[in-house]
Amino acid sequence: MKRKGLYFLIALALGGVSAAHAQDGTSSAATPTYDGRWYIAPTVGGYYNDTDRNTNSRQVYYGLGVGRFFAPNLSVDLFIDRTKRDIDRKVGGGTWSNNSYGVAARYYFGAWDSWRPYLLGGVMGSYHHNRVDNDWAPAAEGGVGISKTITDSTDFRAEAGYRYDWDDKTQPKKNGYGDWFLGFSVVSRFGAPAAAPVAAAPPPAAPDCSKQFRNGVNLCDNKCPDLPEGTIVGPDGCPQKVVIDLRGVNFKFDRPKKGEKDIKKALAEPSADSIAVLDQAVDTLQRYPQVKVLVAGYTDSVGKDAYNQSLSERRASIVYDYLTSHGVAASRLEGPIGHGKGDPIDSNDTDAGRARNRRTELQVQQ
Repeated sequence: MKRKGLYFLIALALGGVSAAHAQDGTSSAATPTYDGRWYIAPTVGGYYNDTDRNTNSRQVYYGLGVGRFFAPNLSVDLFIDRTKRDIDRKVGGGTWSNNSYGVAARYYFGAWDSWRPYLLGGVMGSYHHNRVDNDWAPAAEGGVGISKTITDSTDFRAEAGYRYDWDDKTQPKKNGYGDWFLGFSVVSRFGAPAAAPVAAAPPPAAPDCSKQFRNGVNLCDNKCPDLPEGTIVGPDGCPQKVVIDLRGVNFKFDRPKKGEKDIKKALAEPSADSIAVLDQAVDTLQRYPQVKVLVAGYTDSVGKDAYNQSLSERRASIVYDYLTSHGVAASRLEGPIGHGKGDPIDSNDTDAGRARNRRTELQVQQ
């Protein structure tokens, strides 16, 4: 009996490892919930003893386990149990008791709230007490069982298996004993059960990026979607201060003449520098299609007021025509208007100051 039982214990352990790997490979994508509270598990059951013990063939055992689940399908118990056997009279009679202290792991299959079959494996130290010897010996067990949750804090557990005890001192001619066992436990968890997990709120519906815009910026890219329409914004939809600086676009004295259309002839030398500034202004207006500007012209203080007014209007007009001829929509331009010699930006007492006052401005309309 001992040899067959030991083979069974080894085979059961290997089978449990294989089954655990198989279930891990097929169910790791979903992690079910479980109750991780500590529990106690009073146990009562019976042994069918190894015939080599020379004791009565059956008797009751009882014990107590303390443990918890460490994963949805794995629990570990620390346990103690005791049994007391009557020795056959043919070998002298008396009693033979065993107190076992150990740790046992159980690997479960199936849903938490259903009948759950499981595999059992454990190791322990067994203290035997009899008329011949009192001593410790190592022991191990393997088995199968089934568990069922009864309430939020209570499970029922039934299991059967085989325990092998390497006791080689109680009977000098015997070396180890294998016993079959059947046990029943009521598992009672401590404390209040964990709150049920809250279902995650469904993600908000994605906006329709193909049609929804604010201030010319798609709502999917717009970080400031609450701004009123018409606000000058950057590519992210947030307020953008736009400055269009035409400093450097200066005109020759008394130019452009009436009817003059070629802006290059009216610009101060080198005219290419002024054209480069105008082209930058065109680029800025094209990058900010919601921006509108007022085109205004100015003169220095030389000459009569009426003449300077007309000259400032011609300067605004020729810049206006340059912008529209380079792709800026006329609907985005206000004016052109002239301010004559008003609002100088430099002194009219020097040639350099008067040159800077002969100018146009693009005034952004907020």
